[in-house]
Amino acid sequence: MSVKEFFKNAFEDMKESTKAQHEVDKANFAAAKAQSKAQWEEAKAMGDPARRKEVFQAQRDKQIAEANARKAEAQARIDAVKGKNKYEISD
Repeated sequence: MSVKEFFKNAFEDMKESTKAQHEVDKANFAAAKAQSKAQWEEAKAMGDPARRKEVFQAQRDKQIAEANARKAEAQARIDAVKGKNKYEISD
């Protein structure tokens, strides 16, 4: 391979790499732009008192559901331990 071919291939590789990186940059920019718009829309929606109340109520409902699930799991563990202890004591 001659020096001329070497540099020709090297510059072609750099050109392809640059194009690929440009596509990555465009995709990252579009994602950042979409995230920024989503944050703006969320902030704008939170300015509406009815919407803010609705969002906070949904968060509270989710927390209550998670707490009830943890409570039910704990109660199941308690029942399992109590049931196990009954069998050990009666033997």
